[in-house]
This record gives sequence, C-alpha cells and structure tokens, in this order.
Amino acid sequence: MGLTGGIGSGKSAIAGIFAELGVEIIDADLVAREVVEPPSPALDAIRARHGEQILTAEGTLDRPRMRKLVFAIEAERAWLENLLHPLIDARIRQRIAACQGAYCMLVSPLLLETSQRRLVDRVLVADVSKQTQLQRSLLRDQGERATIEAIIDAQASREERLRAADEVIDNEDPPSALAARVRDLHTGYLAIAKAHE
Repeated sequence: MGLTGGIGSGKSAIAGIFAELGVEIIDADLVAREVVEPPSPALDAIRARHGEQILTAEGTLDRPRMRKLVFAIEAERAWLENLLHPLIDARIRQRIAACQGAYCMLVSPLLLETSQRRLVDRVLVADVSKQTQLQRSLLRDQGERATIEAIIDAQASREERLRAADEVIDNEDPPSALAARVRDLHTGYLAIAKAHE
C-alpha cells in the first residue's frame, strides 16, 4: 500500500496510526536521509558539486540549505533527483521485500511523481487544502514561505493526487475521526492482502 499527500498534509500522523495497528511503515523521506548519510557516494557527489558549504559543521548534508537551493533552481533539483531517486528506489525495494506483515505501507510525498508508484498496489491520499498545507508546513518547519510554496508547486497537484487515489483521507477532520478512518482502512487492507495470499 502507498500513502501520499503534499507537504503538510499529515502523512506522518496517518502513518503513525497504521504503525500502532502493527503495519510496517517504509518512510521514503527517512530513506532519502539514509542514502546521504556520511560516508556515502551520494553525499560525496553533492559535496563535489556544491562545496563544503552544503554540509553542516558535523559533516552531514545541510538539508534546509539544500532544499532552498533545489527549489530555487530547477536544474539543481533535476540533478539531485537523478542522483538520489535510483538509490532511494533500490533501498525501498529491499525494505518491501523484507516486509513480514500482511502488508506494509510506503509513505512518500513523491509516490505519484516517481517510479515508486509501481511499487504499491493501492494509493491512499492524505488530502488537505493548499492553505492548510502552507500553514502546517510554516508552523512545523519554520521555513521560508517562498520555499514551501515552491515545494507545493513542484509536487503533484491536489487534483492529480485525488484522481490517482484508491482511497482518500480528509485530513482536515479532527484526530478522532482520523483514527477511526485509519482503522476502517486497515481492516479493508487486511482483507485485500488475505485475498492475494
């Protein structure tokens, strides 16, 4: 199963409830962090292209600086995606193959924009308005509004995600409604997994 949604749509909250129900979660954002942890060829390539200023004092990737750069310059985003997406994809495939439960869930903001879509049987979309995305992201990340707006614009549109969805969670609803919706979906996903045994 795949869970997607734009920045600030509440994917992590939804994934957390699935995890409490015993579902193994594969988080594409965490995998993306892993592939650039030092020492790694990917981090070496990023440093060779952008210099030492792209690293923190500890020698790790300065993610806010990198994010600001790639969402300001389209060519840099394309370069970084060409470098990282194959590495992320390979690691996600390994995690899916090692999944022990009835099903696992790939959580990815770029599920529909990348080849990750081919890795899942169903697409669950966390849906919120663009205004909610912006408000939550500004509050959570303390980032610059222009960078967050650029991220929203670079991701699949709300309409594209909804067209691709097998199921949708309206994540503007209160947390109590969210938990009940996830439990219902989990029951359905277990039935689907059992039918495919």
